[in-house]
Amino acid sequence: MTRQFSTVGVVGLGTMGAGIAEVLARTGLTVVAVDVDEEGLARGRGHLDHSTGRAVAKGKLSEADRDALLARIGYATSLDALAGADLVIEAVPERIELKAAVFAELDRICGPDTVFASNTSSLSITEIGVHTGRPGKVVGLHFFNPTTVLRLVEVVRTVVTEPDVVADVVAFAESLGKSPVVIGDRAGFIANALLFGYLNHAVRMYESRYATREDLDAAMRFGCGYPMGPLALLDLIGLDTAFEILDTMYHQSRNRLHAPAPLLKQMITAGLLGRKSGRGFYTYDGPDSPVVVPDVHTPVAADEGESSREVRRVGVIGTGTMATGIVEVFAKRGYDVVLRARSAEKADAAVGTVRRSLEKSVARGRLSEADRDAALARVTPAVEFEGLADCDLVVEAVAEDLAVKRAVFEALDGVCKPGAVLATTTSSLPVIECAAATSRPGDVVGLHFFNPAQVMKLVEIVETIATSADVVATARRVCLDLGKQPVHCGDRAGFIVNALLFPYLNDAVKMLEAHYAAADDIDNAMKVGCGLPMGPFELLDVVGLDVSLAIERTLYLEFREAGFAPAPLLEHLVTAGRLGRKTGKGFRDYT
Repeated sequence: MTRQFSTVGVVGLGTMGAGIAEVLARTGLTVVAVDVDEEGLARGRGHLDHSTGRAVAKGKLSEADRDALLARIGYATSLDALAGADLVIEAVPERIELKAAVFAELDRICGPDTVFASNTSSLSITEIGVHTGRPGKVVGLHFFNPTTVLRLVEVVRTVVTEPDVVADVVAFAESLGKSPVVIGDRAGFIANALLFGYLNHAVRMYESRYATREDLDAAMRFGCGYPMGPLALLDLIGLDTAFEILDTMYHQSRNRLHAPAPLLKQMITAGLLGRKSGRGFYTYDGPDSPVVVPDVHTPVAADEGESSREVRRVGVIGTGTMATGIVEVFAKRGYDVVLRARSAEKADAAVGTVRRSLEKSVARGRLSEADRDAALARVTPAVEFEGLADCDLVVEAVAEDLAVKRAVFEALDGVCKPGAVLATTTSSLPVIECAAATSRPGDVVGLHFFNPAQVMKLVEIVETIATSADVVATARRVCLDLGKQPVHCGDRAGFIVNALLFPYLNDAVKMLEAHYAAADDIDNAMKVGCGLPMGPFELLDVVGLDVSLAIERTLYLEFREAGFAPAPLLEHLVTAGRLGRKTGKGFRDYT
């Protein structure tokens, strides 16, 4: 039988501490909340009143239940009030000396059987536990923000934590309706170790003015299905909290990718801490508000009269999944499309693929038969490049091989009319290399659609140092006309999405390689704890391990960051032919 914790103490009533207190009280537990002074308690009560008030307004909690919940929480400014607690959860700021002092004092006050848990997201539980006379009863209990919504809890055991204590705390977390994963004591644990490297990379992108905050966030939301973009998420977490986590991770890992971006320190010094201060990467309508308001960095809507080129007829080169998806997208929006293939048989097969996709849309009630027929009537197959001569926009969607792409652009340069926009859908290769194969580099732009193009809204518009302004404007206008979400970035390996996504996936492989956690636990941590649609290993198997390895190699060769070097385990799996779902075996086996 696992031990029952009926009275639980919470030390620290910031955003996390108040959230933890609410979760505990929701399940009927008696909670004793302690903060350093009356001002801290008032702030904590404010968090609780605001959170439970929103739950009532949304119909998730009745007024009577809210009153009962709040009545279960007692408040004190002295740790002495926790003398009778069965479990104490510490949620004070991420400073080791502060946490150590709290645990030393708790050790003096509480009974010998009281279990101590730290909500730290990155500090060593072992270092905290040695400041007590009971290190075997000290664990990490890392909740995620917002605690009332996110189900993941990381239960962190040290080398001296008693097995019964771990079992009791796991059962306790499950009784709260949470999904606990048990892991060892390492900076960042699972979720933060993977999440914060990605967030830090996004800050560096913004810091270098590679992309706007809006485009960075939109890219990850629409390109990866993430619930929040990285900069909006940092504002929610708190930039000071993020800095402390990254700094702690860096001092343990010495990985330069964990070294906090200088911009973070500058913003913290200026008091721009995120939502809690009303300003961070974005500006909010008040402290602790989620409502973003315009500020001096908010993009101004594009001028309707902005110079761009007329696009009526579109060419698409290629017969693969991406090419046929792009053909369908353009044809459904009323563009005449020329589908160029290497042979008449391949062209006919590609048109057949478009037809089957459109018929699926009809069967699902998303498209009328008349619209299907009209879209198909707009598609003209071609074998010779001359068939693209009168196109206003040509989109290349052939294999990710630079030599092949350069040959295509060289051919296009010889047949396309003056002023035609030439676009490549490459996901990681240099767009300027394609442009350099032509005598018109100003007309060349990257248009990186995401697969499946019929479904995914994001398109990365990649501007080279030679791309003309009216070509960029044309690309944006066409994307908006297609119902897509365009984001702008420069011509750098990986652009926005892949440059942020694949180092994170590579870090997950390194974590598995080090036997720190199982693939299932890592996937679960990222899905449940961070709200991601897929865990890293699920996603790698879907993308294809060979494709992933090629992208990671490209990123490493471009940036020369040691942390970007592909994990040896990924290299070995590809060598062994385990490429993911397409071969039936990857990180997992498929039937």
